[in-house]
Amino acid sequence: METIVSAPVKLTANAVAEVKRLMNEPGFDASQYLRIGVKGGGCSGLSYVLGFDVKEGDDELFEIEGVPVIVKSAHGIYLFGMEVDFSDGLNARGFVFKNPNASSTCGCGTSFSV
Repeated sequence: METIVSAPVKLTANAVAEVKRLMNEPGFDASQYLRIGVKGGGCSGLSYVLGFDVKEGDDELFEIEGVPVIVKSAHGIYLFGMEVDFSDGLNARGFVFKNPNASSTCGCGTSFSV
């Protein structure tokens, strides 16, 4: 029997559209997945990782709205419940992280502490 695990993160419709646009660019390496994670650093202690990468042994694979997503097993506790959005406004363009687990975030929105 296979256990189905839901993804620890959500992607908004805008984020899905932007990721799929990037994946359809000429020259995109189709063997790569969207990696969502955290790393030490940033003004609040941890910062987010978002980019395309190859799957490694300690990665969990999820499919979110047709997008293959990989997350390091150990990162799930920091990311659970997080929403990734994409903003295409005049003042800011890029991915936005909304993490309910963050006890504080920095002004840039890419660094947090728990």
